[in-house]
Amino acid sequence: MKATIVSDIMTKEVECVTPEQKIVDVKHIYEKGNFHHHIPVTENNKLVGMISLIDFMRRIGSANLDDRNAVYQESTVKDIMTFNPQSTSPSATIEEVARTLSSGEFHALPVVEEEMVVGIVTTADLIRHFLDKDS
Repeated sequence: MKATIVSDIMTKEVECVTPEQKIVDVKHIYEKGNFHHHIPVTENNKLVGMISLIDFMRRIGSANLDDRNAVYQESTVKDIMTFNPQSTSPSATIEEVARTLSSGEFHALPVVEEEMVVGIVTTADLIRHFLDKDS
């Protein structure tokens, strides 16, 4: 089971943002259902950063949900993103990913092939995989 590769369990349809986008766009992504709480940031189709829900929440503070709120219109993705995030390849084993994620520094890894985001794998993906295997 540990030899399973990331491409077998990763989420393949990943919504990304660019550094210049306003964080209102991030807000809209988070408002969607069934969404991982990490958003890769790409520039020219290459991974340059990552946003977590915590990054977003810290930036908006006590702002209400109105899209016209200044924080949503004035702040950009580059203001809140983590630059040069750790990533993994589609051929990495889930054991390798589990070891990385178990460090507790983050809860998702963008899956990158030739510098392009091809998926994302989260702690929840790993848990689901192991639960499905035991069923």
